Amino acid sequence: MSATTKERLIQVGSNLFYHDGFHAVGLDNILDEVGVTKTTFYNHFESKEDLILAILEHHDHWWRTEFTAGLQKYGGDDPADQLHAVFDVLKDMLASETFNGCIFVNVSAEFPLPHDPVHKAAAEHKRLMEMILRDLGLRAGASDPVALAEQLSVIMEGAYVTRQVTRNVRTTDIARKLGDALFDKYLPVRA
Repeated sequence: MSATTKERLIQVGSNLFYHDGFHAVGLDNILDEVGVTKTTFYNHFESKEDLILAILEHHDHWWRTEFTAGLQKYGGDDPADQLHAVFDVLKDMLASETFNGCIFVNVSAEFPLPHDPVHKAAAEHKRLMEMILRDLGLRAGASDPVALAEQLSVIMEGAYVTRQVTRNVRTTDIARKLGDALFDKYLPVRA
């Protein structure tokens, strides 16, 4: 099944923005690669910002789906095991040859004003990711699932940025050690 024009605009825009930056890529670059006119583009999106928001919505849905599937793959059905699996999922993501940081971190750096709709979309994704971790912490019997989720989120964000900037292949291993200390602090001891 071939992709619709709207889907192609989202995919091509996503790839170009992720690789080259949101401000660096002009609308004409995307239109040329997709092979459509501005009129066709405006039949689907009101502006470049509207396209960026659609891309972020797509990535949010994709990443939360992939993340939870990865937690199940590595951690099974047990919520505590899924929390430990965060670093296995992270390792898969950071090891990808196409990894160029977290698209939500990247976009928020380019749209730094908290009231900007693009920045708000990135912040909402981070909030939803933290809610996944909070829910797992709650189901795993964490003594403070909110603190666990907040701290684990910061470790994950640090791993994304550290891997992107330094290309240190041990980034996930370092993050896992920090995560293990959190799990020791917040999760019940298993017999």
